[in-house]
Amino acid sequence: MGLLEKLQTSIVVGDGAMGTMLYATGLASCHEELNLLQPALVEKIHNEYIAAGADVIQTNTYGANAIKLARYGLADKVTEINKAATHLAKKAADGNVYVLGTIGGIRDIRKTDVTLTEILQGVKAQATVFLTEGVDGLLLETYYDFDELVATLELLREMTTLPIIAQVSMHEVGVLQNGKPLNEALTELERCGADVVGVNCRLGPFHTIQAFEQVDLPQHAFLSTYPNASLLDVEDGRIVYESEYDYFGRAAATLCKQGVRLIGGCCGTTPKHIAAVKKHVASLTPINEKPKRQIAVDFVREAEPRTVKPLHEKAKQERSIIVELDTPRHLEVEGFIKGSEQLYAAGADVVMMADNSLASPRISNIAMGAMIKEKGVRPLTHITCRDRNLIGLQSHLMGLNALGIHDILAVTGDPTKVGDFPGATSVYDVTSFELIALIKQLNEGISFSGKPLRKKANFSVAAAFNPNVRVVARAVPRLEKKIEHGADYFISQPVYTKEKIIETYEATKHLSVPIYIGIMPVTSYRSAEFLHHEVPGIKLSDEVLTRMRDCGEDKERATQEGIAIAKELLDTAAKYFKGIYLITPFLRYDMTLQLIAHIKEMDEAAKGVSING
Repeated sequence: MGLLEKLQTSIVVGDGAMGTMLYATGLASCHEELNLLQPALVEKIHNEYIAAGADVIQTNTYGANAIKLARYGLADKVTEINKAATHLAKKAADGNVYVLGTIGGIRDIRKTDVTLTEILQGVKAQATVFLTEGVDGLLLETYYDFDELVATLELLREMTTLPIIAQVSMHEVGVLQNGKPLNEALTELERCGADVVGVNCRLGPFHTIQAFEQVDLPQHAFLSTYPNASLLDVEDGRIVYESEYDYFGRAAATLCKQGVRLIGGCCGTTPKHIAAVKKHVASLTPINEKPKRQIAVDFVREAEPRTVKPLHEKAKQERSIIVELDTPRHLEVEGFIKGSEQLYAAGADVVMMADNSLASPRISNIAMGAMIKEKGVRPLTHITCRDRNLIGLQSHLMGLNALGIHDILAVTGDPTKVGDFPGATSVYDVTSFELIALIKQLNEGISFSGKPLRKKANFSVAAAFNPNVRVVARAVPRLEKKIEHGADYFISQPVYTKEKIIETYEATKHLSVPIYIGIMPVTSYRSAEFLHHEVPGIKLSDEVLTRMRDCGEDKERATQEGIAIAKELLDTAAKYFKGIYLITPFLRYDMTLQLIAHIKEMDEAAKGVSING
């Protein structure tokens, strides 16, 4: 009798966690390599699950793909490891239980580290071994990225008619990380050809039951679940799960009453958990109907309308000026606030504040943004990937939205090694691409984990752009990728030649979003050399370096020469870009005020020519 035939009439018990059992022995390296190094141990665990009552076991191959094995220098052993794992499982099964070839998900929040093409190549390599060695079905488990699971399922459905179990994983009860309701996701997996659809990992029995209470019985597929033993804890640096075996078994019976027909265990579960499951479901028969669900609709309110035009909209139609002013390194804020007020009054659309630029601590830009907003100044804050994990990033963004600060620049962030605390840890849970996409997800009212936020955020998201490369056109694909992820506009690093400004325009004029071209006056030859030689992403022309060197030690002359150079660059920039980004050096906002005035004079003169012409 095949597995699907068995599921027609019976509750089928799966095994528990292989990784948990291996971890308990003190083995913390590549668990999949143990199929080669310690086959007797892997087989012993299979036998323990079978003895506990498992009708189905899975191969020890959750991470046995080229991408994950490469972390251990084992990418060339994909076939060998998967073949050994299949042989061990089949030997333990001895024809008495079903063997599933397991393929684990790869992506979580981060999607840019590996492409779907690379993932599917790995899937095909694993599946080819399983099908050649004669498994009874394929198990796709721990998929947080729904697109990855669908693509994997569609590929495998083309390769085989064997049963395929497709299981998603959730951060939040009843919803995937992209906001898709679990019931909708399982229905889609059934349409894509899955024979069994369900959930595994992350959640314990309590929350898994809550999730299945929201799930309809599939029309043609069956339901499955492999919950964790409980929520995880950490004791003395080791991951542990607190779970009473009989509680897990009773929960399994409850899940069967919600329509589940294949039930096993994920992280933290052991043969004792599976024995308890077997005990509590042995007398149960599958249900064919569920009571009508009461659908709870979690309405998401629209974002409050913007009282001012978003920068990306303004820069498409008229002159728009962003001015950057670094928040203080000390606790005196009066000068910063005064400068912000003067710059805004002079005509800046926003005052932009970096997020600990050059990895050196400054007063929080969210705090200073709130303070200047109270003074009537519109703030734009950077947010880096460097300093906060996903929890901190979402919390920070929610705080910005609550404060009414909706203009942000999403950047990777300078590495900590360049800053005041080179021993500090860089987080980088996500790249700037993914951060942009996640911010746009908040604009849809969906948390990073997929949970509804009850209200949509209202962020206008800028992305960084460095035109100081040998050929600007070669940097354009990166900009296009950021647009695909949701960037509304770009803010460039400062440029120091008219030729680079024109080259940037020609290379980017086809883009659908505007660019704010960066101009920063230099204050001395010493600062010019520092910018040119030591600050990533900034290069000065030989002409600028020479002109600043000629100023010698005359500070006033150097200041005026720096302003003159910036004005010359602005004369060119204003012809090609409506968006201008002025970077204030060392809180010298008096210099920036002169540049704003210059832009205003140019625009007035241009209007006069237009009217008279």
